[in-house]
Amino acid sequence: PVTDGSRELHSLCAQLEFLLQFDLKEKRSFFGQRKDYWDFLCQGLARRRQEHEGVRFVTSLDKLKTPLGRGRAFLRYCLVHRQLAESLQLCFLNPESLREWYYARSPFLSPQRRVEILGSLYELDGVTFHLAL
Repeated sequence: PVTDGSRELHSLCAQLEFLLQFDLKEKRSFFGQRKDYWDFLCQGLARRRQEHEGVRFVTSLDKLKTPLGRGRAFLRYCLVHRQLAESLQLCFLNPESLREWYYARSPFLSPQRRVEILGSLYELDGVTFHLAL
């Protein structure tokens, strides 16, 4: 199993975060706080009929104060529960939302790249992650 001490885990998480932040439009909350990929994920997953367990778990963690910290915790939760690819795929189902959050160079706006990314992420479902949540 992959643990918190794994160098590969840190590289994977850094690459995932890079992808999710690449060409992300700058948005601000009502109070001026910069939004991040966490906000995109929450919006995309909120369109589903029931609340996503990962979102519920992360929002219950009082120690997490920033969207970036919440996003990182969400990625770790999804890796442990083998839900990363499925969760992102749900967020990618709405092209209008993707264009609202990302500029044209984002790989998520390219159907071919999106399929390639999701295919790689679905392969991670076969890996066991034992991470501190």
